Amino acid sequence: MAKRRANPNRMELLKLKGQLKTARRGHKLLKDKRDELMRQFLVLVRETADLRIKVEELLEMANQEMVLAKATMQSEVVESALLTGLPPLQLEVSEINTMGVVSPVFILPLVNNDKSGEQVEATSSVALGSSSLPYGMTSVSGELDQAIDALREVFPLMLELAEKENQARLMAAEIERTRRRVNSLEYVLIPELIELISSITMKMEENERANLTRLMKVKDMIIEAKIKSGKKYQTQTSD
Repeated sequence: MAKRRANPNRMELLKLKGQLKTARRGHKLLKDKRDELMRQFLVLVRETADLRIKVEELLEMANQEMVLAKATMQSEVVESALLTGLPPLQLEVSEINTMGVVSPVFILPLVNNDKSGEQVEATSSVALGSSSLPYGMTSVSGELDQAIDALREVFPLMLELAEKENQARLMAAEIERTRRRVNSLEYVLIPELIELISSITMKMEENERANLTRLMKVKDMIIEAKIKSGKKYQTQTSD
């Protein structure tokens, strides 16, 4: 990497000192951002791990109930019951900004009519229609009901898990970018500015010493010339 070159003058020195001040301030802000992102990332990873365990347990339970239902019922009856669908499920997607990391958020809305006839929004658990089943309860066994209920319970958790895992992935990428910027400032830009400032300061001091030496030499030459002219004048007057 080629080193920067700067003219050794006061204007350039002031400019570099301003850049150094800005770089140090930016380094501190980016370092604080990195540390806060790391803290939130670790919390998010723990929450995601616990949520994944819960989702896997519910899926295993639903799978077991489904196996029992297929064992106690004819496969045609199970398939016919599962093909009976509910109204289309709506999914709203919004965004959340965490320290500059924009990630999607999934929302399961439901619009029901209350007693006054007004539309109200329900929670995601109700949005899955947990209060009703898409088939007749007398035509299937209880194991299939339990499997459907387990799937309904796990579905919002699966959406939340996908949301958190995607947020963790985006946050990890942002942490890596911030880390590279911090290292670039700490190990490249700031040392380079310090070296340039030191080099210009030494060059200016050297120039000042050289100028002072020239001024002193000129002064000595002037004094020497005056002394010589004074001696010459005294010699002429004595004659």
